Amino acid sequence: MIFGEFPLAECEGLLLAHSLRLADGILKKGRRLAGADFAALAAAGITRVFGARLEPGDLDENAAAGAVAATLVAPGIAARAPQAGRCNLYATQRGLVSVDAAIIDGINAIDEAVTVATLPPLTAVRAGAVVATVKIIPLAVGREVMDACKAAAGQGTALSLLPFHPARAALIVTGQPGEPARNYATAVTSSRRRLEELGSHLGLVQRCAHRSAAVSAALREAQAAGCSLILIAGSTVPKDRADTVPAAIVAAGGEIVHFGMPVEPGNMLLLARLGDIPVIILPGCARSRRTNGLDWVLQRMLAGLPMGRAEIMAMGVGGLIRSPAEAEEDEQATQPEPPRVPAGRKVAALVLAAGSSRRMGGANKLLQPVGGIAMLRRAVNAALASRCTSVLVVTGADSDAVRACLAGLDVQFVHNPGHETGMASSLRCGLAALPADADAAVVVLGDMPRIEGGHVDRLLAAFDPQQPKIVAPVRDDRRGNPILWPRDFFAEMMAVAGDVGAREVLQRHASQVELVAFDDDAIFADVDTPAALDALSGK
Repeated sequence: MIFGEFPLAECEGLLLAHSLRLADGILKKGRRLAGADFAALAAAGITRVFGARLEPGDLDENAAAGAVAATLVAPGIAARAPQAGRCNLYATQRGLVSVDAAIIDGINAIDEAVTVATLPPLTAVRAGAVVATVKIIPLAVGREVMDACKAAAGQGTALSLLPFHPARAALIVTGQPGEPARNYATAVTSSRRRLEELGSHLGLVQRCAHRSAAVSAALREAQAAGCSLILIAGSTVPKDRADTVPAAIVAAGGEIVHFGMPVEPGNMLLLARLGDIPVIILPGCARSRRTNGLDWVLQRMLAGLPMGRAEIMAMGVGGLIRSPAEAEEDEQATQPEPPRVPAGRKVAALVLAAGSSRRMGGANKLLQPVGGIAMLRRAVNAALASRCTSVLVVTGADSDAVRACLAGLDVQFVHNPGHETGMASSLRCGLAALPADADAAVVVLGDMPRIEGGHVDRLLAAFDPQQPKIVAPVRDDRRGNPILWPRDFFAEMMAVAGDVGAREVLQRHASQVELVAFDDDAIFADVDTPAALDALSGK
């Protein structure tokens, strides 16, 4: 490249070094001069122009910026069209930006003509966010510099995006007598926001006393519901591994991985595991909307990075977070309890729990424990852990005991006074009470304790509101439960009678059934007799 000041007569094809404001507009920096440009310049009295003349092998600033950016493109990271010697790279989905500092430093050391700037390593980004920018300083760059940049970039590992893997999360909120109601609402709101921003789902929310036995029971319920992440917002933050909530984790069969972290705010976070499920006791700052250590742990964990004692203790450098307010907060204002957030499909869960358990010898089967958790509570927890937008429970026999069994869960109830006539009456009663905006309903049987949130979500994923079909689980050509019913079939289901549910409707519309293959027997495991209960409980 030859840079200098050239007489107007020698400027054909010259790259303009500086923008020039003329009477009829602006000739911008980097413009390749040609044609009518010369008449406009002459009319403005300009006889000499600063610019660059390209030599064989040179790339202009835009071509050079695009070429360097192309060496940094990776899965989840794309490049935009270069402009004014700059080419931005952006994330195509949510995730963490991984940066190989040695490669980026190597490119920047090649020549002052080429610069690459990136976000800090492990920054969380949304789709469309700029993660890096390439800027070419001069108007053109020689081929030898481009070849060196390409060699330094190697196999395209300088940048990568670690996508967030969605988790099905449970939140346990403990309380003590006299505690302000806003503490619960704030814990739920902040936890749901954090998880949803990372593409995860907070489904099962449990309230319990700040006692080890109550927390242990809630942990076992979250595990049985198929949750892959458990958060605990304690009434008080633990001061020792032997404190109330950490002791509850150990009593439930879990282990404490690490207590505390060198990040402020967030010092008091505790990381544990219950089997293969991560459990996090939230620090007090988790109720705030500002970035804190919890965000770092969640982001890296959901991006698939290892998270244990070593990883937490390595967060100290840069761990003093001083972020500006990320949202207007009024810590003193009472916040309303947040609604369950729709996830694109408005599907309600309808749990049938009205039966009188005639074949159980007098005991209400729904209240019998399976693995220490009442059978009905297991089924309802599964519905809550799913992405259903609401959960409605139909009661009948032993309605007071059924309601007591589900105490503390975010469900609505409707009573079926005619439950003795059979399942059809409960179905009619429940359908009539569903939210008016529900596109469909998943009918969950209260006596199927092996169903988890993941089973329900697989049915929701197969449901298309634009082409509504009945969605049913199947294994080895045998259909099971629960079943998802689009609203188009509600009127016909309301006309059924007896104790067969909507079986006849299903048979009449066999051609409109979408079957989803399952690989376990949870979709068949129901309980009608003491022997079946003993077999399911392993007695």
